[in-house]
Amino acid sequence: MNSSRHDDLVTALRQAARGLARRRSIRDLEETLGQIVTSAVATIPGVDAGSISLTHHGRIETRHPTTEAIGKLDRTQSELNEGPCISAIEDPPEDGLVIARDLAGDDAQRWPRFAPQAVEAGYRALMSTQLSANGGPRAALNLYSATADAFDEDARTLAGLFGIQAAMLLYGADTAANLQRAVDSRDQIGQAKGILMERFSLDDEAAFQMLVKSSQETNMKLTDVARWLTSETGKRSAGLGTDRESR
Repeated sequence: MNSSRHDDLVTALRQAARGLARRRSIRDLEETLGQIVTSAVATIPGVDAGSISLTHHGRIETRHPTTEAIGKLDRTQSELNEGPCISAIEDPPEDGLVIARDLAGDDAQRWPRFAPQAVEAGYRALMSTQLSANGGPRAALNLYSATADAFDEDARTLAGLFGIQAAMLLYGADTAANLQRAVDSRDQIGQAKGILMERFSLDDEAAFQMLVKSSQETNMKLTDVARWLTSETGKRSAGLGTDRESR
């Protein structure tokens, strides 16, 4: 790759990064996923459409497909457990890139059940880039082309670089979402403890132990017990308010 072309690729990657950062999408997992797809399709040469495959509760789901046909093809790969997207998530090569150069040619033998359906939908080439950082969600960026052998060296290089960047953004967004859930759970548990402390004249530790015991006896998660308690107390408070207004 010549120096000028290399500079162009780096510039494109930086522009994609700035676009994602401007939207503060690292704070919102779904927005991050959508921006990754949009930026990749607009930036990488030869790409006509795209999506993200993401492992969720043991299943591989498609997110933010640019067309209905792409969403269907991603779901087909998941149902068949076959295709470049699956390979990129389950068994990626060292560089994280799985490339189908021509799904109507030699690659049809590699993915015999998926390839004919992709060709029938109008797509001959597909490049899936692993988006998994250690400890983060397992995912792949899927880039489709209607043209066989559409992804040259520049496209593959940019896809690989973009995959690394996107993996880190995805990891950050997922971490932020988990932290927010942890904060929300802590707040809810705190509210539940406050209710028990007031109702039964308990100190903080005794109220917490009461929640733990209830959790064990009912085989419910601690956060679910806290959510139920705060919800029921809220309903009763609303009911009391209604009764008072009617008097």
